[in-house]
Amino acid sequence: VTARGHNVSVNGAAVPEGQPYLHNGISVTWPGDWVAVASGLGVRVTTDGHQAVTVTVDAELWGGTRGLCGTYNGDPADDFQRPGGDVAAFAASFGNSWKMP
Repeated sequence: VTARGHNVSVNGAAVPEGQPYLHNGISVTWPGDWVAVASGLGVRVTTDGHQAVTVTVDAELWGGTRGLCGTYNGDPADDFQRPGGDVAAFAASFGNSWKMP
């Protein structure tokens, strides 16, 4: 799924703004001025298309996430855990450690 503002595409196919989409476990909905993308994996990402992004995960994933969702264990001290397992001191170094080439 790729989103640039309210321009959303799934596997290269554009999803018209305001039109709900459901295919192969991926859903795109448009609550108000926001766009929400959910997967069958229990993760939902919602954005206003500008700067605000919210990531929510199902309770079944408690303690089982890594990366930008943190470890989802209720302990904010390990939320900036990098791929190697160490904890970044700053948000920027944490985010940069998860960049994909």
